[in-house]
Amino acid sequence: MLPLVAIVGRPNVGKSTLFNALTRTRDALVHDEPGVTRDRHYGVCRPEGQREFAVVDTGGIAGEDEGLVGATARQARAAAAEADLVLFIVDGREGASALDDEILAWLRRAARPTMLVVNKTEGRDSQAALNEFSRYGIGDGIAISSAHRQGIDDLIDEVIARLPEVGTSEELDNDPARIRVAFIGRPNVGKSTLVNRLLGEERMIASDVPGTTRDSVAIDMERDGRLYRLIDTAGLRRKSRVDEAVEKFSIIKTLHAIEQCQVAVVMLDAGEGVTDQDASVLGYALDAGRALVVAVNKWDGLTDYQRQQAESLLARKLGFVDWAEAVRISAKHGSGLRELFAAVHRAHASATHEFSTSEVTRAIEIAYEANPPPVVRGHVAKLRFAHPIGSNPPTFAVHGNRLRTLSDSYKRYLENFFRKRFKLVGTPVRFIFKEGSNPYEGKKNVLSDKQIAKKRRLIRHVKRGK
Repeated sequence: MLPLVAIVGRPNVGKSTLFNALTRTRDALVHDEPGVTRDRHYGVCRPEGQREFAVVDTGGIAGEDEGLVGATARQARAAAAEADLVLFIVDGREGASALDDEILAWLRRAARPTMLVVNKTEGRDSQAALNEFSRYGIGDGIAISSAHRQGIDDLIDEVIARLPEVGTSEELDNDPARIRVAFIGRPNVGKSTLVNRLLGEERMIASDVPGTTRDSVAIDMERDGRLYRLIDTAGLRRKSRVDEAVEKFSIIKTLHAIEQCQVAVVMLDAGEGVTDQDASVLGYALDAGRALVVAVNKWDGLTDYQRQQAESLLARKLGFVDWAEAVRISAKHGSGLRELFAAVHRAHASATHEFSTSEVTRAIEIAYEANPPPVVRGHVAKLRFAHPIGSNPPTFAVHGNRLRTLSDSYKRYLENFFRKRFKLVGTPVRFIFKEGSNPYEGKKNVLSDKQIAKKRRLIRHVKRGK
């Protein structure tokens, strides 16, 4: 169990920048706009030759208890309550503020071990910056510049000196048995609500306001003896509607999460049906080749007639991913979650299934015999053998002749044949067609003297016959 350090402060004092500096990553979303961070984001600081410790980035505490601002503050307070040490971050350029005073008063009431960190002190005298906050009386502080990595090493040394030997935080591990599941979709379809329901706590901020989640947050979980890593992502919108720089970075983080996951759960709003925006989100998952499960949320709020209409719409608009299972759920009330996890397991098992060369070649032979390719310019493509070359998604190399003449419809036939033969559910299937090279291509056939004489006799014989 690693000791846990919580980074706490008012908005826009550089908490996420410090988190990235300590973890040597870019996991936390950073922008000049106040209030970018909302949910808790965990990472690990691994200083060379020293003890490791966990770090949690929190949203800015703005002194309000209502709406998103209040929810963000509650997340920050929850992180501080479970931490072994709290880093109270203040702005060295702006100096102390009334909001800083309120946060400090709350930290004192919480009785958590606290360390003062004065950020943004580049170009200033460090001692002068610390003197401005001496009235807080919380011990010796440290002046740093997280954006320029000034004073970070001294900060790490001081943090390690104050931490207990054993902490309360569990590190995100890289156990290959842990299924990585990313919840994606357009804004306000219930992704954070579903993650909270699965975890059994208000781990993510859930709100009716679209775009509440701005960063991709990974959380480890165990359910029924199996290990998972749940990744809550920001809502994806069409590019034409994305104006804010923060949202653009959020989309980048979401696309990265899709690339890193094993199963993508695409969430839809049952009341709104399948929109063009939902199709775009599905396209992102297909481009990445991820295993796919469609979760139709808010199903409990529909009447019988509305459910019939929704079923018809799903069948019509999701035809291009008919191999993906669609599960009807309610993230708010928890219905359908067992079926959702069963679909995730089937998709993961299909995407990571290991194939042998013999069974893949035999499948190609049976598919070829059952339905040979059409004749193109007097020739038929020949599929000689195949072998697996990758998983997640299952990818196969097919060798043969004239494979460039294969039509898209025949390639789809091979995909559907493989899905049916190997019982693959919820995963795309990819083929890479490789033609054998002609060893005589580019070589000129030079005739011998005997062949030339024979050719001339044959020409004379033909002419005499005419």
